Amino acid sequence: MHRLRQAKIVATLGPASSEAATIRAMFDAGVDVFRLNFSHGSHEDHRRRYEQVRSVERQRSRPIAVLADLQGPKLRVGRFEGGSVELLAGQDFLLDRDPAPGDGRRVQLPHPELFAAATPGQALLLDDGRLRLVVRHNDGERLHTRVAVGGRLSDRKGVNLPDAAIPIPALTPKDREDLAFALALGVDWVALSFVQRAADLVEARELVGPRAWLLAKIEKPAALAELPQIVQQADAVMVARGDLGVEMPPEAVPGIQRSVVRLCRRQGKPVIVATQMLESMVSAPVPTRAEASDVANAIYEGADAVMLSAESASGRHPVEAVAMMDRILRQVEADPDFTTTLATARAAPESNEADALCAALRETTGVLKARASVAFTTSGHTALRAARERPAVPILSLAPSEAIARRLALAWGVHSVRCQEVPGSDELVALAGRHLLGEGLAAPGDLFTLVAGLPFGQAGSTNLLRVARV
Repeated sequence: MHRLRQAKIVATLGPASSEAATIRAMFDAGVDVFRLNFSHGSHEDHRRRYEQVRSVERQRSRPIAVLADLQGPKLRVGRFEGGSVELLAGQDFLLDRDPAPGDGRRVQLPHPELFAAATPGQALLLDDGRLRLVVRHNDGERLHTRVAVGGRLSDRKGVNLPDAAIPIPALTPKDREDLAFALALGVDWVALSFVQRAADLVEARELVGPRAWLLAKIEKPAALAELPQIVQQADAVMVARGDLGVEMPPEAVPGIQRSVVRLCRRQGKPVIVATQMLESMVSAPVPTRAEASDVANAIYEGADAVMLSAESASGRHPVEAVAMMDRILRQVEADPDFTTTLATARAAPESNEADALCAALRETTGVLKARASVAFTTSGHTALRAARERPAVPILSLAPSEAIARRLALAWGVHSVRCQEVPGSDELVALAGRHLLGEGLAAPGDLFTLVAGLPFGQAGSTNLLRVARV
């Protein structure tokens, strides 16, 4: 069962998509990666959803990736006596360390890191940027601020300090507990929230090891200063436009998205564009035309995947949202200009055997008008470098490792299949032909190209390019 498109769909599971029948329908409608959002739900909720995904995987005989998205260091104000207060523009407001319930003049800010980072003149954003305070004085125990943009502020609303790199750990105690649980479940990807520096990924990698691949979420302005290093350290990247849109001016986000996608394309790292893509489908059965254009533009820019958040987790139409996204993606890829756009944006191969052979794979496939490309991969590296080239035909990835086959479900154009080990190149060609037929990617007599590494089973040894017939 292969998709009739190259770009991938990530969908978040939640209260609206916890039943087995719904998850199965979402997969059939087009989901390639299911996301477990650890900002919400209990471990038991996530375990149940994970098991449902694996049940669908067995029923459909196709590897499905599961992404565990850690909450990260979310900063919040304390509580108020009446649950909320109304702040007026121009008034003074105090944030302090006192745990007593707040009122219209003050509230607790239980984060020493913010007191260490805030300086006079900086903006302090509350409730996803709906309220804006300006720091006037910081004495280490109290932030004296003036309200620039007022509104109602209620218990435990989020706090953002966009003009400073906040010295907070990449993984909170909750994240560490959630990470241990997710890895024990067997998730394929771990998303690290609020990444600020490449060192955040190094720290997470020490805990994760080879058990999953790491995805860096770009949602803090501080991350942009180290973006090349962050992309280098990550296995994939997400443009998380929700918090990024709070901390950056809205008009800056499209340009940032485009820059991140381009950099990931150059480095050959899968990149997801996320947040509010089909937001109106949380309640409506169809998206706005602007939302459809937003999804399409992400694919035109070269993103590997687009993501549904509330639309599939808590919305009224989770299956319809997936189906709509699938239709948009297929419409984009049917556009003759799409192939031209991808070719124009293609980065030059790096000076190594894998890139040289994968560039030759794309060129050979085009010249011979082969029906498909095949990448035999032990570590996933060969398939990812082939995907970086954006060939005009599907890439059948054959991986002896079930874990690698699942992880590659996120990569552009990769149709991932788990296969048995093979002793030699002739056996591999025969195996590839059988899978191409079985997956409906080619017919008897069709040409295909194949890239692999000899000796088989040795990661990072891509050195074989062959042309064969099914």
